[in-house]
Formats: sequence, C-alpha cells, structure tokens
Amino acid sequence: MPPDTNVSATDHRPASNAADPAVGPDPDLADSPSKSAVKRDLLALQDLAAQIAQLPAAELAALDLSAATRAALAETARIRDRRALRRHYKRIANCLAREHTAPLHTLLAARAAQAQADSARHHQVEDWRARLIASGDQALGEFLAHCPGADRQQLRQLIRAAQRDQARGRPEAPRRLFRQLRAWLAEASAPGDEPPA
Repeated sequence: MPPDTNVSATDHRPASNAADPAVGPDPDLADSPSKSAVKRDLLALQDLAAQIAQLPAAELAALDLSAATRAALAETARIRDRRALRRHYKRIANCLAREHTAPLHTLLAARAAQAQADSARHHQVEDWRARLIASGDQALGEFLAHCPGADRQQLRQLIRAAQRDQARGRPEAPRRLFRQLRAWLAEASAPGDEPPA
C-alpha cells in the first residue's frame, strides 16, 4: 500500500525537549533566581554590612564570623570617604554572602527592640517631668500612685526648684528632676523579688 500522502513532513520531526516529559525543562534554568532577586539580596547584604560595621567591637567579637569578615569589619574604622565606605560595605557584603547571617539578624533585632524600649522610657520620663512642672501638687499625687517608692518631700522640692529654674531659663533643676524621676520609674518597673517556693 502506498504511503499516505496527506501526512505532513513536519509530522515526522522529533519533539522538542520542552514537550518531551521524559526530558523536561532545564532544572538549572528553572531554579536560578531572577536578576532583580539577586540585586535585592545583594542590597540587603550591603545594608546588613553597614549595620554590623557600626556595632561595638565587643559585640562583634561574640559573633561566629570568619577571619575574612572580621578583617573587613576591622578596616571600617579607618575609612572616612563616603564613596570608599560604600565600596567597603560591598566588600563586607561579599564576605557575609558566605556567612550564616541569622545570628546577625537576631542581634540587630534585639538591639532595635532595646533602643525602642529606651526611647519609650525616655519619653515617659519627659512626659512626667512636664506634667509635674506644669501642674505641681496635682500631678504629684498621680506620680506617687504610679511610683509608690518615690519620696514625696524630695519630689515636691525637686518640682519647685525645677519650676523656678524653668522660669529663669536655667536647665539645672529640671535636669535633676529628670534624673530622679528616671530612677524612680525604673525602680517601679523593675520586676519584684521572686516569692519563696
């Protein structure tokens, strides 16, 4: 029987790899990140490098970093030019690309949380000082209810001195009041002694 003349010549071409389920797409190409993802990762490492380069030496010493990363971080202090510093952060980022960075992120997160807590305490002390100077004895009772360990007589004297100095444009007594309020508030927020078992 003669061959079927309706069959196209293209029907006899081998299928491409993409259509062949046995071969499939190249796995190396499928798993490789996009250029924008690579760029984001590099920028994140450079940002991390800039942050850890500012850490105190004692905190850096406690981290498990390679000798190359430690050497790059140690050089940061002598670099003053901003453009040179940006290039240096790229160098540190290249070192960090070979490090386990989870402990660095943990340390930076803990430092950020501590800084936020310190800022909140500072604002709390400032708010109490402003209220006590503005309202005097009216706010004094509220503060003593908040901080029962505070000395009423000492607080009253500090408030009056701060009111006088503020009226004269002098900062000494308001600063003394701030320091004492900070101590009392810290004492009031400190965890109490553990009850006996």
